[in-house]
Formats: sequence, structure tokens, C-alpha cells
Amino acid sequence: MKYGSDLKDRLVKRAISEGFVSCRICRPWDVPQVPERLDAFLQAGYHGQMGWMAERPHWRGDPAALWPEAQAVIMLAESYMPEHDPTEVLNHPEKAAISVYAQHKDYHDLVKKRLKRLARWLIAEAGGDVKVFVDTAPVPEKALGHAAGLGWQGKHTNLVSRDWGNWAFIGSVFTTLDLPADEAEVDHCGSCRACLDSCPTDAFPAPYQLDARRCISYLTIEHKGPVEEELRGKMGNRIYGCDDCLAACPWNKFAVAASDIRYAARDDLKAPTLAELVELDDAAFRTKFSGSPIKRIGRDRFVRNVLYAIGNSGAEDLRPAAQALTEDPDPTVADAARWAVKQLS
Repeated sequence: MKYGSDLKDRLVKRAISEGFVSCRICRPWDVPQVPERLDAFLQAGYHGQMGWMAERPHWRGDPAALWPEAQAVIMLAESYMPEHDPTEVLNHPEKAAISVYAQHKDYHDLVKKRLKRLARWLIAEAGGDVKVFVDTAPVPEKALGHAAGLGWQGKHTNLVSRDWGNWAFIGSVFTTLDLPADEAEVDHCGSCRACLDSCPTDAFPAPYQLDARRCISYLTIEHKGPVEEELRGKMGNRIYGCDDCLAACPWNKFAVAASDIRYAARDDLKAPTLAELVELDDAAFRTKFSGSPIKRIGRDRFVRNVLYAIGNSGAEDLRPAAQALTEDPDPTVADAARWAVKQLS
């Protein structure tokens, strides 16, 4: 059964009242370009150790195959625009730079609860079945967001909007209801290269292409084991994620303030000292990052990142802290500690 603009208008109003900054609709089959792009990404090896990206490519490349009964995909954006300049901490090498999205509560939990409330409202209003996703299934959310008109995939491959910049989480509600679709957004990047030129590790082989193996977000979060020495020095003091390409986008002049106070940065995570973080044992790490997305990488990978930052800091007073970990039970931590000591010697 087809539904008209009245239900759609009420859906959009409900989404905005829930805290989303935008709500648009497309069809599951509106992203025919995804399979070819995904295959090229995988064939180039750009996914690095993220083997899960090569799994179920028929789902990841075709949302219609993920749930054949779905007739529409409701795409939603939720702002997490920072209240402070996220690049300022880069000028203080003795402190740690943590990606804005990870400076407070885990966004997966917050966005999913909002999506579920909206989905329940839709069922109560019109029936049908729904499935909600927020970075938790093989769903090409950025491509669907582009197709629905939320924004366009910029040269840094992230979704960008003329209305809210690129500081936003993307979620989706798949539904069996036949809702009216919106028009896709067009690309407004033009000749701008700000995001590409801001990358410390040259992780963009070309505009609209990302080699995750060189991306600091990948290296600090997904990459297991030692990071190549050639890249360690370029990581600077970034210990969890990287916001450089997002912060560089000129469209952020239209960014919308986050509606949920739980996205506001914790005072102790805006610019924590490396000296404090490097001393965390497993129990202290779990306590400090309870409810945070940082917790999922574990103490060892986290301290590895902190040690790389110490090695890049030029702060000789941090050498004893690194020296103390040169015999850490985790071989990757021990390797990072020895590298840091060498850099500061």
C-alpha cells in the first residue's frame, strides 16, 4: 500500500522532535553504484584488517538483498557538532587528541534508542514492519543518505550537508511501508580540497577514495598489532580516531548544534594528558571508559596509541613512563614503548 505526503510530513516532524536534524527517504534499490565501488575498495586492499567488510558483499552492496520485503529506507542524521575546536589539542603534543564522537557516551546506544522510538511511532500510525540500523549491520548508510537527499558523500567519503555540515551520525529505519521517496542530493564539493589536504597520512589516493590502511581512525581503532613506523610519526598525539578531514570542511559553517547534552565532551576527555593515560591498567581503563566507544579497543591497543603519541611529543619528562612499559606483557605495547623511548632519547 502506498502512503502519501501526509504520513511522511508527520514522520519528518516526529523525527525532528526526537532530536534528528534531518529525515529523508529513499528506496533500498536506489544505490546501484555501491557494488562496483565496494568491489574496487576491497580489490585494492583498502580495508586492511577489516575482514568483515569483505563478508556478505551481496548485503553490503545491495540493501534490497538485506531485507527484500523493505519498500523504503528512512535515513536520519543526528548532529554531534563539537562546542570546542577539535584541532586545538593538536597544538599541545603532551596531551591526547580523542575524536569528538568518542568524548562522551557511545553514540550507537543513543541513536538506536531514538530510531526505535521513531519506528514504534511509525508502526502505531501506519502499521508495517521495521528494522533499525546505526553502524551495526552491512548497510551502506552514507550511500543511502546520499540517495535520500540527506547530503552527499564528500571527497573525504563522509556525508556532507549544506544544512548541517558533516558533524552527524547517520541511522536508518527500513520499513515495509511504501513511503514517498525524496530526490538524491547533488555533489557540492566543487574544486575544494580542504579535507584531502588536511590528512596527516595522505590516506586519500584520490578524491572520494579512502585507503583505510593509512587512516589514523583505522590505525588507532581497527588495526591490531604494531603500526608501521613510517606512519607512527604522522599520527602525532591522536590516540583514538582523527577529526582532521571533518574539521576542515567549509560546509561546517552551517553546522547545527547537538540536541543531546550527552554528546557534549567530558572535561577529562577534551585534552587529557598522555602522562595520565599511559599509566592505565586494564581495570582502570575499563572504569574510565565505561559507556564509551573507546572501551571496545581494550587497554593494550589504547596504551599502544598513547605510547606512539608520547614518542611524538618531544617531552623528555615522559620517557620514564614509556621506559616502564618496555617489558609490558603485551608485545605490541612493549614495542611501542621501546619506540617511544628511542624517539625521546
